[in-house]
Amino acid sequence: GIINLVGALGPELAFDALWYHLTIPKLYIQEGEIFFIPGNLLYYSAMPKLIEMLYIPALALGGEVAAKLIHFSFGILTLFVLYKLSRLFLSKTFSLLVLAVFYSNLVVAWQSTTAYVDLGRTFFEVLALFFLVSYFKNKKDSTLTKSAVSIGLAISSKLLAIGSLLVFTVVLLLNSVRISRVIKFSLIAILIPSPWFIFSYISTGNPIYPLFTEIYRVGPSVSISNILNFVRSPDPISPIYLIVLPLVIVTYKEFDNLLKVVAIYSFLSFLIWFVTPQTGGGRFIMPYLPAFSILAVSAVNYSKNIFIKKYLIALIILISISTLIYRGAANAKYVLVLLGIESKHEFLSQNLNFDFGDFYDVDDYFKNNIGPNDKVLIYGGHNLFYVNFPFIHESWVKPDDKFNYVMTQGVDLPERFSDWSLVYENITTHVKLYRKP
Repeated sequence: GIINLVGALGPELAFDALWYHLTIPKLYIQEGEIFFIPGNLLYYSAMPKLIEMLYIPALALGGEVAAKLIHFSFGILTLFVLYKLSRLFLSKTFSLLVLAVFYSNLVVAWQSTTAYVDLGRTFFEVLALFFLVSYFKNKKDSTLTKSAVSIGLAISSKLLAIGSLLVFTVVLLLNSVRISRVIKFSLIAILIPSPWFIFSYISTGNPIYPLFTEIYRVGPSVSISNILNFVRSPDPISPIYLIVLPLVIVTYKEFDNLLKVVAIYSFLSFLIWFVTPQTGGGRFIMPYLPAFSILAVSAVNYSKNIFIKKYLIALIILISISTLIYRGAANAKYVLVLLGIESKHEFLSQNLNFDFGDFYDVDDYFKNNIGPNDKVLIYGGHNLFYVNFPFIHESWVKPDDKFNYVMTQGVDLPERFSDWSLVYENITTHVKLYRKP
């Protein structure tokens, strides 16, 4: 947690955060309203954005670090819920081991240092699972309602969680829950994010825009190679799940009924992830890792072979230590900034990826030359969070918009601006600035 906190306290570098998770809330603040942003850059502005809504006050009051700390906190909150869930099946010691398995995933450690939304979704999904298992234990309708609300909040955080609603529905049906209760569960879960669906439909005519449009052509990905994402993903999943899988299968018959609910949920969740577009690497399966972690440790706990049990426990600890070392090395770059030895300006100038469309005013030219009454039309560029001057992007510019500068990043100047004068160029950031004659 301390190692991850170091990364969370540093300036944001992550691609999607600089692309839209932080940029969209920043534009909302600048315009004073929540609105749909048309075009082929910030098309995610029509999708559910519960976590981004939390980033609005964070950016207004504390900048991107405050937003990163919110996402980091969702990781910590997930541990609390996961511990409570684990204690329904395991001792205190083995429940803590579950937390070690989950939190030592490199994808979890990396996500804890960013202003993404996936840890928010993970928190709400494990909360939904906790209430679901509790419902099967106490049979209280109010507990099932809490589970439905939680999965609705997960969908509000990330649209892909609709797949998890299908998983919960099937689990309820397999456990002979009355159809009326299953329908009520689903309706409540859909009701929670419904304002976002209405917002999207009014703005685009599609309640789940940009899905099923030309802008977002990615479809289901059904391939046996998807399993390799457990090990080959840029943000890898812990190998412990695959290592312990045979033991889970062998000990399954010894699980009690509540633990079998978690096992069925895990299997169905894996199937949903298996057909999900693999554009998000390990973070798309991250909401299901808490359940996988419980199964893995439960299988170890149920093992009758003392050697295997000790070996697997030692392996879990070794993986945790290796993650700590790896993320410690990755987050070491933030230390000089946190100590005040290196300025944020120097850090961003050296660590942003300008070849991938990040923007930053490395030499303060825009700060010193673009005033509040100017406006810059941007062509190219992709991750615009650090743009700190009045701008419009080519993807949402309107015919009546006024601007007196044109900036290009990594693209050629459109022909219609051929008579505009080049006033600034930066080879490092691939930026060129033109002024109206």
